[in-house]
Amino acid sequence: MPGEFTRVYSAALRGVDAVEVELEVNETGPSNSGGEMQAVTVIVGLPDTAVRESRDRVWTAIANSALPGTLGGRTTVNLAPADLKKEGPSFDLPMALGMVANRADGFDRSVFDRCTIVGELALDGGVRTVKGILSVALSARAQGREEILIPAENAEEASIVSGIRVVGVHSLREAWEHLTGEKRLLPRRTRTIEEFRTHQTYDIDFSDVKGQHSVKRALEVAAAGGHNILMVGPPGTGKSMLSKRMATIMPPLTSEEAIETTRIHSICGLLDPKQAVLAHRPFRSPHHTISDAGLLGGGTNPTPGEVSIAHNGVLFLDELPEFNRATLEVMRQPLEDGKVTISRAAGSMTFPSKFLLIGAMNNCPCGYYGDPKRECRCNPMQITRYRQRISGPLLDRIDLHVEVPNVDYKQMSSTAPEESSETVRDRVIACRAIQQNRYRSAGITNNSALTSKLLRQHCVIDSEASGLLEHAMTNLNFSARAHDRILKVARTLADLAGLDHITANHVLEAIQYRTLDRTLLT
Repeated sequence: MPGEFTRVYSAALRGVDAVEVELEVNETGPSNSGGEMQAVTVIVGLPDTAVRESRDRVWTAIANSALPGTLGGRTTVNLAPADLKKEGPSFDLPMALGMVANRADGFDRSVFDRCTIVGELALDGGVRTVKGILSVALSARAQGREEILIPAENAEEASIVSGIRVVGVHSLREAWEHLTGEKRLLPRRTRTIEEFRTHQTYDIDFSDVKGQHSVKRALEVAAAGGHNILMVGPPGTGKSMLSKRMATIMPPLTSEEAIETTRIHSICGLLDPKQAVLAHRPFRSPHHTISDAGLLGGGTNPTPGEVSIAHNGVLFLDELPEFNRATLEVMRQPLEDGKVTISRAAGSMTFPSKFLLIGAMNNCPCGYYGDPKRECRCNPMQITRYRQRISGPLLDRIDLHVEVPNVDYKQMSSTAPEESSETVRDRVIACRAIQQNRYRSAGITNNSALTSKLLRQHCVIDSEASGLLEHAMTNLNFSARAHDRILKVARTLADLAGLDHITANHVLEAIQYRTLDRTLLT
C-alpha cells in the first residue's frame, strides 16, 4: 500500500537558542503478499539515546490514549536538519501526533504548518514538562508560527512571548482533540514582564548585617558601577552573609535582562515551575571543587556553566584560593568579554556571562594571619603558596579589594538600625541611570565596561589626582590594567556623589581598593 506522510514542526535546543526541527513521519503498512508485517519504527537525523527510545514511549502512549495506532509496517521518522544533534525527550509529542495523523481518516494535515509542538510523553499518554520552553516560543514566533502546543506546566513560562498563541496540554489525547477541533483549548493569556514585578522581594536585607560599614560602602560601589570585588578577612566576619545580600542592592532586572536570564535557567532546568520569569537577579555560589566544564559550561552538546547561569546576577566564589588554579584561569574570558565560547568538534557555541564576581578568602590557610586576637598557625611558605593560588592577571580583573575585619561586641549588640537594602539600592539605581545616559550611544550600561577609548574620554582627572595616581603606580607596582581599574572605580565614586568630574578624593579611595595587590598577594 502507498505510504502515509506527515510533516510536524518542533524545536531543538542549541546553546541558549532553539532551532526549528521538521519531523517527517512516513508510514508504510503491511505488504499485500500475505501475512502480517511486524511494526518497525526507525528514527534518523542524529538522534541521541533519549530520542531513539521515544519510539517505545510513543507507541505505548498512543495505545493507552485510544488513538489510531500502527497496523503493522515500517514507520520512518526523519528529524531535519539531519546534521543537527537532537537530544532529549521533547520530540515525543510531535512524533506521536504525526503517527496518529497518518492513520486518521479525513484529518487536515495543514494544521501542523501553523504550530510548533514539543513535549515528553508518559506511558499513559500524559504530557510532561521539558526544558527551554522560552527559547522554543521565541524561535516559533521568529519562524512565523501562529501557535505552540506545549506541556501545560510550561505554558506560564511561554506566556510572556507576545505574538503567538500558547496552548498548554495535559495529555496526548487532549492535544489531538485540539488539533482536530473536537475540543479546542483556549490559549494562555499573554503576560508582560511587569506582571511579575510583585515577586521582586527578598527575604534577606543589608540591614541584617551589623557594622562592616567600610565593606558595605565597597559593595555599594561595586553594585553601582558593575565592578568585581574581592573580600579578604578571617573566618566569621560576614563575608558570605554580605555577598548573599549583594543582589538586594542591585537594580531590578529589566525586561530584556529577565527574558535573557530566564532562557538560560530554563535550558538548564533550574526554573521554578511556579515562577515563569526570574524576578530576582541570580546568585550562584559553586563549591570550590567545581570542574572547568561546571564553571564555564561544556558537554557533547555544550550547556551553560555557572558563569552563564549567573548572567545578569552575582557569582560568589567563597574560599577563592581553594579553587583549582586552572579552573579560575578559564574565567578570564567571561570576565573580560561578558561571554564565553565553547568549541567542540560539531562547532562552537557562545553563552552570555555578564555577572558581578564576588570573591572571598582568608588571609592565610588557617585564616588568622594578622589577627590581633588569635595566633596564626601557618608558616611563611604556607602563606606564600596560599596567596599565589590567585594569579596576577585574574586579580587585575577584580576592581575592588577590601579587608573585612572582625566585628566587636558593641557593634554586634547595638540596637541602632542599619541602612536597609532599599535605601542603598535607590542610590545604586540613580548612579546606574547616570551611566546609562552617559554611555547610551556607546552601547554599554556601566563604568566597568568602559573601553580604553571611552576611558580617556570620560575619566579625565586634574593634575592633583594625576599626581596621586602616578605616585601610587610608581610605589605600589600596579599594572597597567590596575591603572584603568582605578580610573573606572573613581568614575563610579564621582557618579555616586553626583559629580561630573573626578576629584583627588575619588582617586584616593579607588587606590585604597587596590592596596591588596601589594600588601597581600605579591
